[in-house]
Amino acid sequence: MDKLPVMEQFLSLQGEGYHSGRPAYFIRLGGCTVGCVWCDVKDSWDAQEHPSQSVEELAEAAGSSGARSVVITGGEPCTYDLGALCTALKNRGLEIWLETSGVYLLRGEFDWVCLSPKKFREPLTESLGQANEFKVVVFHPSDLDWMQEFVGKLRSDCRLFVQPEWSKRESIAPLLVRFVQENPRWTLSLQTHKYLEIP
Repeated sequence: MDKLPVMEQFLSLQGEGYHSGRPAYFIRLGGCTVGCVWCDVKDSWDAQEHPSQSVEELAEAAGSSGARSVVITGGEPCTYDLGALCTALKNRGLEIWLETSGVYLLRGEFDWVCLSPKKFREPLTESLGQANEFKVVVFHPSDLDWMQEFVGKLRSDCRLFVQPEWSKRESIAPLLVRFVQENPRWTLSLQTHKYLEIP
């Protein structure tokens, strides 16, 4: 696609998961059909509410930001064919990190795929097999049992993260600390950008 609906774009630090603390330019695309009740960017769901921008405009902005890495997120970015955007970003020497729920096929060339599954729509097996990072946002203790069914569909070198849902962090975080202690293949992820009050 030569144009994509864009909710926002900005330079910040990756706040979660494997690349936490590293600078990146974020491109947040509009449009999502997954509908998580605890989503903290519900304004992104309706693609029609966000202006379309060309992939060249997006790549130019990212390239001018000074960042070496770009996070393509949403919404659900894999609603769209991201091949043209990835090509434009790659032409500027940028590393591409994708954040997706995995409910659609991944179309584009990505350096890192963070797949964060949601109970509301389960990820495709094909998407699970492409994940470098598997990050589960835990809203309820039962999520810990639910997420285990996907582990066998991941690559053996996929990094595993559990993260407390922000509004439940005080009650869920101690549970996740115990879980990680008992399951050392998993790592605890926190939304450090929210603690720092940065975008």
